[in-house]
Amino acid sequence: MKSSYVVTRRQQECLHSVHPAIPASTYIRLLIALAVLLTFTLTSVSVKAQCPTTVLASDLRAPTKIILSQNGNLLVAEQGNGPNTGRISILDPSNGERRTLLDGLPSAINNLGGEPAPSGPSGLAMRGRTLFIAIGVGDAALLGPFPGTELPNPNPSSPILSSVLEVHFSANAEKTASGFTLTEADQFALKSGAELVLDNGKGDRLTIKLLADFPNVVPAPRPDLPDNTVSSNPFGVAVHSNLLYVVDASLNLTWTVELNTGATAVLTRFASLPNPLFPFGPPAIDPVPDSIHLFGGQFLVTLLSGFPFPPGVAQVRIVDPHTGEDKPFITGLTSAIDVLPVKTPGGGNEFLTLEFSTDQLAQAPGRLQLFTSPGGPPVVIADCLVTPTSMALDPKTGSLFVTEIFTGRIIEVAVAGISTNSGKQLSR
Repeated sequence: MKSSYVVTRRQQECLHSVHPAIPASTYIRLLIALAVLLTFTLTSVSVKAQCPTTVLASDLRAPTKIILSQNGNLLVAEQGNGPNTGRISILDPSNGERRTLLDGLPSAINNLGGEPAPSGPSGLAMRGRTLFIAIGVGDAALLGPFPGTELPNPNPSSPILSSVLEVHFSANAEKTASGFTLTEADQFALKSGAELVLDNGKGDRLTIKLLADFPNVVPAPRPDLPDNTVSSNPFGVAVHSNLLYVVDASLNLTWTVELNTGATAVLTRFASLPNPLFPFGPPAIDPVPDSIHLFGGQFLVTLLSGFPFPPGVAQVRIVDPHTGEDKPFITGLTSAIDVLPVKTPGGGNEFLTLEFSTDQLAQAPGRLQLFTSPGGPPVVIADCLVTPTSMALDPKTGSLFVTEIFTGRIIEVAVAGISTNSGKQLSR
């Protein structure tokens, strides 16, 4: 399986023609950018790479986020491979056996990056027996008539793209092999405000409702296209108190969602990052927030950073949930895609960081590191990961599980001596 990195002239023109009033995320979407700008040959990773990993599962549909359930299973959000093929899978962490929890979730093939790429279920968070699922932009926006422009799609594949679904299921339903499937009619019913009860034919039921329905696009008028828009892309979620926190990788912000009412508000707007490689690329680049985790009453948010993905610019920010103020926490990363607060046996705080690539322009693989303090220096645990996007730690075994979106694999890494810091409120 071989492909190569390509930056088209059209993409470069898009990036250099950004109107000052429009975020650069109009042109670099998280998954779209990743799909267009970087793919790997599985056998191209250097034999000298630090690679203490094994493959737990394969052949998943673009796995993007992973969490651990209360029953000790792995729940995986899969973007899908076509219209409404998004899926939540349950994996046994001991042997990688997969079964379906919920299929038929909103998804589509998105062409905003110039090449088709899946977009659907992304962020996951679980509280008790309730699972919150963030849904990406799908095909809710189309390429506009000029480079770097977008217009709303009048006929998207799903009526509930760019949303959050609230799903409740029993422990017994998690144990069975027969999953649930959402139909097209179900999606329209959810859009109308209905709360659905699905049956898997084995006596198990699952309830689902549309908790939040974000705008698919927001206006971003340009002199040459007054109707230009910027699409959203909910990509990571965390739950705390009576609120759900959602990072949008395209609009560069954090939403709050009231669990009782579904009311939404903007908590944080992340500022653009300086581009040290300018004039290669724009002078300022997209922050691209892509994961969020509770830590000590605040939130850690990873910033991937946009094209040209300069080394050392990506980072982890710490966000105050009351004021929305964000500050640097861990800096000097490249293509940061996830962070996980962990506890040492002595009760201290350490941090696992996951990078999609250490150098996207050079086709470098991704990297997992451990920071014993936010200031480092880090310890490299693995530097051979192929398009990693998320991680979950099993505190009982010390095994870390990593999703690889383009390979369709779940990778297991042994990381002994640490446990999850955020207790039962595990989120990605």
